[in-house]
Amino acid sequence: MPRKILLVCSGNTCRSPMAEAIMRKVIESEFPEMAGEFLVESAGVSAIDGMAASDNALAAAAEIGLDLSAHRARLLTEELVSDADIILAMEGKHMAGILALYPRAAGRVHTLADVDIADPFGSPLQEYMRARDEIEAAVRRSLSLINRGGTG
Repeated sequence: MPRKILLVCSGNTCRSPMAEAIMRKVIESEFPEMAGEFLVESAGVSAIDGMAASDNALAAAAEIGLDLSAHRARLLTEELVSDADIILAMEGKHMAGILALYPRAAGRVHTLADVDIADPFGSPLQEYMRARDEIEAAVRRSLSLINRGGTG
C-alpha cells in the first residue's frame, strides 16, 4: 500500500497544488523507484472545497509543463491528516496549526522548506513563478531525504 504525502498551504489554490504536481513529476522523472511507493495529495487549512487553482498558479505550472486545470481545492480534515504518512506544510504557521488541531500528527508534520514559502495569492505572475521555483527546489530536497528514509 502506498504511503501518503500530503502537501498543505492556506487555500489549496496556489502553493500546495503546484507542490503536488511538481512532486509527482519529480518522483516520476528523478525517483522512479518511488513511483508506486507514494500517493501525493494536497489540501488547505482554510480552503473552500471545489475551488479551482488560481489563474497565475495555472500559468506558472504550465510554464514547466504541468497542468493544474483539473485541480479542485480541499479543506484539510482530520481524515486527511490521519491518512497521511508525511505532511509537508508550506509555512511554519501551517505546521503549527495542524499540530494544534491534530496533536497526534506530531512526528509526521514538517515544513517543506527550511524557510516559509511565501503565499503569492493575488500577486503578479512573477511571484507565483518564484514560489514555484522555491517549491521545486524544496520538493527535490524532501524527496532525497524521504528516499534515504530521513522523513516520515
